Parts: sequence; C-alpha cells; structure tokens
Amino acid sequence: MIVERQSKVTGALHKRDIDVTTEQLRRWEAGELIQDVCPHLTATEREFIMTGITEQEWQLMSQCEGCHA
Repeated sequence: MIVERQSKVTGALHKRDIDVTTEQLRRWEAGELIQDVCPHLTATEREFIMTGITEQEWQLMSQCEGCHA
C-alpha cells in the first residue's frame, strides 16, 4: 500500500509503496512494536513508517558532521 509520512528531519512529505496492510498499521499505531507487526519489512521501511525519514535523508545526515548544534 502507499504509505505517506512527513519526515521528522526535513518536514518533507514522502510517499512509498510498502508491503503493509491497514490492519498492520492500526496494530502498530495501537502500540505494538513495528518489528513484531511487520517482521517482513526492512529496517529502512520500518523506520520510514515510524518517522517518515527516507534512506536518502539518513545518508545526508550521516555526511553532515558538525551540522548539529
């Protein structure tokens, strides 16, 4: 399904097609651990669902030493 999230880093709105159901998202939103609800997803996909942060944003952040105040 298409999952839309706002990045907690940049505020940008991102959409990704992820192999997840509405029921799985509901269970996670109700408090179950994402890795228990969706063990078939990659860590990057689970992170996107939780934070909206894309792999590209993680790469940019890791290249920016000294950017954090």
